[in-house]
Amino acid sequence: MTEPSTSTTLPADFRCGYIAIVGRPNVGKSTLMNALIGAKVSITSRKAQTTRHRITGIQTLPDTQFVYVDTPGFQTRHSNPLNKTLNRTVNNTLTSSDVILFLVEAGTFSAADQQVIDLLPKDVPCILVINKSDRVTDKATLMPFAQQLAAKHPFVAVVPVSAKQGFQLENLQGEARRYLPQNPPMFDADDITDRSEKFLASEIVREKVFRFVGEELPYTSTVIIEKFEQEGNLRRIFAAILVQREMHKAMVIGAKGARLKDISTQSRLDMERLFGGPVYLEIWIKVKSGWADNEAGLRAYGYE
Repeated sequence: MTEPSTSTTLPADFRCGYIAIVGRPNVGKSTLMNALIGAKVSITSRKAQTTRHRITGIQTLPDTQFVYVDTPGFQTRHSNPLNKTLNRTVNNTLTSSDVILFLVEAGTFSAADQQVIDLLPKDVPCILVINKSDRVTDKATLMPFAQQLAAKHPFVAVVPVSAKQGFQLENLQGEARRYLPQNPPMFDADDITDRSEKFLASEIVREKVFRFVGEELPYTSTVIIEKFEQEGNLRRIFAAILVQREMHKAMVIGAKGARLKDISTQSRLDMERLFGGPVYLEIWIKVKSGWADNEAGLRAYGYE
């Protein structure tokens, strides 16, 4: 975290606080946060459990600093160490936030959504965010759907949005601002996350692994950055993809190395866009059996 600059006079009603983004897996939480702050700091994928960490995204306006926290999707199945760790992260975030954005997909409400609602604290203002509303053909169905959900929790507002299309995001921010405390900014105006570039690099590679390998690869596969060097504007990054079996290693490499080449190329391009400079990237694949079998192993590899 950087110390925010105090050289600029702040308006008397400047607001700043933490806004948790929660919901079941794959409802669009990471896409929403990236859209709100205007930069890709949280990875996206159709694969469940893509977001495994508490990711902070920051947007600073003249009168407000929004500190969004993208959480893992609450896991309602299986009781393995990873799911327990993910759910603990969600619970801790909910109780420590100033505002909560609860995401659902327009027209869809499941038992998994209800389980997240059951976690929402009654003493934290919560906004019901109906995502992917642009996909609803009959817009007249949105109102009864919203009313149905609004009866399940004392939401302070209901906002239909499209994170991908940018629809209603300013309105959502306006509603969130109403419930933020009057505080000075916690971060510099040009900060977009409290995460290091090294962490962001590992997340970008992990996103590409899931994107190109898909459902073939177990959810426990992860990425570590073994070396991160910067020479002027050039970043040299050496990453390792950790898998649990030799067969998984072959999946990531692909025929004649084509899949690994795609992962590397797309990862490098994303890093260059995010970091604003050239990137030299090397990626290895390592088999490391048993590292995700217990919570101590998860913590050793950065899970919170």
